[in-house]
Amino acid sequence: MSIPITAPSEMAFFTLLVNKGSFSATAFELGISKAAVSKRLLALESRLGVQLLTRTTRRSGLTAEGEIYLSHAKRILADIDDMEQQVSSAKAAPKGLLRVNATLGFGRSQIAPLISAYTKIQTQVQVQLQLTVNPPLLSEDAYDVCIHFGEPPERHLIAKRIAANRRLICAAPAYLERRGTPKTPAELAKYDCIGIRQGDEAYGTWHLRNGSKTETVKVRGNLSTNDGEIAVNWALAGHGIVMRAEWDIAKYLRSGRLKQVLENYHTPPADIYAIYPQRHQTSARVRTFVDFLISQFAQSSPPD
Repeated sequence: MSIPITAPSEMAFFTLLVNKGSFSATAFELGISKAAVSKRLLALESRLGVQLLTRTTRRSGLTAEGEIYLSHAKRILADIDDMEQQVSSAKAAPKGLLRVNATLGFGRSQIAPLISAYTKIQTQVQVQLQLTVNPPLLSEDAYDVCIHFGEPPERHLIAKRIAANRRLICAAPAYLERRGTPKTPAELAKYDCIGIRQGDEAYGTWHLRNGSKTETVKVRGNLSTNDGEIAVNWALAGHGIVMRAEWDIAKYLRSGRLKQVLENYHTPPADIYAIYPQRHQTSARVRTFVDFLISQFAQSSPPD
């Protein structure tokens, strides 16, 4: 099936209409009449055979088909921008939609503020931040850049390390005063350990290494969650021992609200990576965003 030559311009028109939120604002932006905007939308809907917007006397909204069309239109227009920059070797400013995926707590506390700073510099980039427990599959085409802890799961992805990171084991001083401090990994089985169900890692199984020796411990406790921030809050409240990324708990270790245990043991690598499909390696918006993350994290590493 051939793609109508007008398709890219119609996708741009519809995206503008949704962003402006009204026919009159769109008409003003395009320098045409409100009636011309309505006629152009009707022509697009007629060609597609579906209604993209619901219209009432007071407001309009996206239909389910409109949501799908808008989502794909933004991605396709961004890909067209990338293609044109690559073909022409243009040095134009990055622009288009950038879809970023990150975990719940880290995305909220670390990535969201950096996106705010990035978009103040790259004003032509529109960033869509998606926070999830586990990253979506690459085959779902749900993101352009994914912030990932640990080595990338798929070799065909491009991975840029944006920050060093460790997982530390810690608890509130009050809990350790009440229950004592574990001296070896095997002793963790006697303590209340707060479980975090994330990623593909075996739930409730902690791996700790001292030199060349690695010990695997099955931990247990009354509390578990898929949200790392909640787990840290439970640890702060004295409910038990938690294993968490240093970036998430550094401030509590500095203040003394949490105390590290088993300091001589190391957990599996948890460095932070920005990963993205190979087709985005020439994308200006992806490249500048990842470079921005690397530079910002280099200036704000958590203390040893």
